[in-house]
Amino acid sequence: MLFLLRLVILLDVKDFILTQDSSVSPSCQKGFFPCGNLTKCLPRAFHCDGVNDCGNGADEENCGDNSGWASIFDTIHGNPNNMDLSQECYLQQYPQCCACKETELECINVNLKSVPLVSSNVTLLSLKKNKIHILPDEVFTQYTEVKKIFLQYNCIKYISRKAFIGLHKLQMLSMINNHLEALPKEMCKHMPHLNWVDLEGNQIKSLMNSTFLACDELTVLFLPRNQIDFVPDKTFSSLKNLGELDLSNNMIMDLPHHIFKDLKHLQKLNLSYNPLSYLDENHFKSLKYLQSLDLEKIEIPNINTRMFQHMRNLSYIYFKNFRYCSYAPHVRICIPLTDGISSFEDLLANNILRIFVWVIAFITCFGNLFVICMRTFIRAENKTHAMSIKILCCADCLMGVYLFFVGFFDIKYRGQYQKYALLWMESLQCRLMGFLAMLSTEVSVLLLTYLTLEKYVVIVFPFSNIRPGKHQTLIILVCIWIAGFLIAIIPFWSEEFFGNFYGKNGVCFPLYDQTEDFRSKGYSLGIFLGVNLLAFLIIVFSYISMFCSIQKTALQTSDMRIPIRRDVALANRFFFIVFSDAICWIPVFVIKTLSLFQVEIPDTITSWIVIFFLPINSALNPILYTLTTSFFKDKLKQLLHKHRRRSIFKSEKKSLSTSIVWTDDSSSLKLGMLNKIILGDSVTKPTYL
Repeated sequence: MLFLLRLVILLDVKDFILTQDSSVSPSCQKGFFPCGNLTKCLPRAFHCDGVNDCGNGADEENCGDNSGWASIFDTIHGNPNNMDLSQECYLQQYPQCCACKETELECINVNLKSVPLVSSNVTLLSLKKNKIHILPDEVFTQYTEVKKIFLQYNCIKYISRKAFIGLHKLQMLSMINNHLEALPKEMCKHMPHLNWVDLEGNQIKSLMNSTFLACDELTVLFLPRNQIDFVPDKTFSSLKNLGELDLSNNMIMDLPHHIFKDLKHLQKLNLSYNPLSYLDENHFKSLKYLQSLDLEKIEIPNINTRMFQHMRNLSYIYFKNFRYCSYAPHVRICIPLTDGISSFEDLLANNILRIFVWVIAFITCFGNLFVICMRTFIRAENKTHAMSIKILCCADCLMGVYLFFVGFFDIKYRGQYQKYALLWMESLQCRLMGFLAMLSTEVSVLLLTYLTLEKYVVIVFPFSNIRPGKHQTLIILVCIWIAGFLIAIIPFWSEEFFGNFYGKNGVCFPLYDQTEDFRSKGYSLGIFLGVNLLAFLIIVFSYISMFCSIQKTALQTSDMRIPIRRDVALANRFFFIVFSDAICWIPVFVIKTLSLFQVEIPDTITSWIVIFFLPINSALNPILYTLTTSFFKDKLKQLLHKHRRRSIFKSEKKSLSTSIVWTDDSSSLKLGMLNKIILGDSVTKPTYL
């Protein structure tokens, strides 16, 4: 009778699956799901949002991942951990240390070393937390009425091939956390009605084609946390009614292409935490009724949409990387829900990021364009330095343009990003945006390094003749742009070698991605931990050397010393220049170093680095190198107050004529020059701050 009830439920579920499948396929676009058996389709974002958008409540159903057969078994068999029976015992024989309720016996944690002698009418035998080491031949032969056996947390290492003789009515067998290294051949041969097997937490190393050969009625098979490294092609071929299969946390590196071919009614499959190196696109082709697929912590380098398109009833899928969700757009719920940057609904998942991307884009573009315009109209005595600053502003302005594009596409895909995520990340627009950001970043880094070295030569070696002239400066600037262009364009040359280098996330910037192969990862590390780290170290070393040189010059000068306020101003300016570089690049260096050691980085940290920290140099450079210099502020005041320009010019000219003292002492001359450099005023030597 019980078997017939299970069969009826099984058929009802199959009918439901067929009905659901027939309603899914007609016309719902990618990223949408059907409202039950209606023709209405809604975006995936409406699923389980607390609002009855379908009208029939279909969008608020199945909000938890209840796939598989756990609920069915609880309905049929009851919860084995919550037995509510009368206290009367119907067993005539059982150990006194055990607890008997009707025909169910619990011998939990009573130091049993073997299966005890019990009356043959026992229906449930729980022997958890004992010291049983083996199951010998015919150990259960007299228990012909038993339906459930629980052997969790014992020390079972060996099961005899004839151990289960006599268990003709057994339906549930649990052997969690034992020491099993192998399973007997034709395990179900003497248990024809077995439908639930839990072997979690053992030491099983391999399976055979004959292991489950006679398990025709098996509907749930748990094998997680074992040491299985190989699964033969025909292992599950006889499990026609299997509804849930858990192979997680094993050592499986490869699966035969047709391993799941005969599991026509499988609803839940868990392959997570296996070192699988490859998944064939036809692995899941026959699993048309699958509702939940767990591939967490599995790298899928060959992932594509064909791999999941046949599973039209799939409602839950679990990946290692949010980017993989783009390849299963028809699935209602995909975990992880975000990569810290994007979510199913939006390209920028966080409201704060949406605000920051526009704010920083505006500050970056406005600040750099303002400096370019002002330096064009304001005549500078050192034209080569002014040209270098304007070129730096051009490079930094590109970062602002990149951020504006990110904000624009976030608005464009608002509320339906997952529908277009894959197309977006593989699009030419995304790759061009990544190219733009990389070009801006690298040119800016190289220009800042050049400007720093130029300052370093003037301050540390003021009387040297190694400073570049106008033509040499122009050549250097052109070479810097060519170098930045080459760094950014190289990933386009060979897609086989670099893959989709810029399309690993929604913002199209290749900062951090665990799924990238060693070639693109090596190139990314070479840029960020090679070129950029070296440039950062040069900048830090140069500013420290410049500050020490200025202090030394001040101490050596007897007739003239830098006032304390100017010393503090110098220290502050140098500090903020180095600090802005540090907050921009140190997080990037840390991320890249940790990725080198395969340490997982929280997704939210990556998003903040890409949107906020990385562009901060581009936003602050106009302030640090132009807007806060004394020279620029004075010139700006002169433009705003033309009617007072002559008087201001005369007073400044008078002060300039007395500020540089020419003596035979080279330190005094050097210090006079440094006073002007600190203030940012225009002198015959280059102005740098």
